[in-house]
Amino acid sequence: MARLKNAMKKVESRPFKRQLLELRARLRGDVNAMADAVFSDSGGAGAGSTSNHMADVGTEHFDQEFTLSLVENEGETIELIDQALARIEAGAYGACTECEGKIPKMRLSALPYTPHCVKCADIAQRG
Repeated sequence: MARLKNAMKKVESRPFKRQLLELRARLRGDVNAMADAVFSDSGGAGAGSTSNHMADVGTEHFDQEFTLSLVENEGETIELIDQALARIEAGAYGACTECEGKIPKMRLSALPYTPHCVKCADIAQRG
């Protein structure tokens, strides 16, 4: 990845790097805790339940599926964070990966791992 014209200087990107590292550490902890909770039931779905009622077992299955969905979503966010950290190291952070335009600092403050400017993100969501 080459240094892009609209990318931030490394000095400018330091607070974002710190924010990304903290967010990644927190998400990894969350993912590990959720995965442990889902997989700690070693006997399989419903085995840890004190009730054999179908509604209770169904609720337990729903909770497990919901937690697995959260784990997957946070895993995707961790991947985006890793890509943003790579862009910082390459001198390409702050420039849109699609159009190479400048990503506003306000947007990066809210979503420090975003690879797109608002315009390109909007196009991708519609896509």
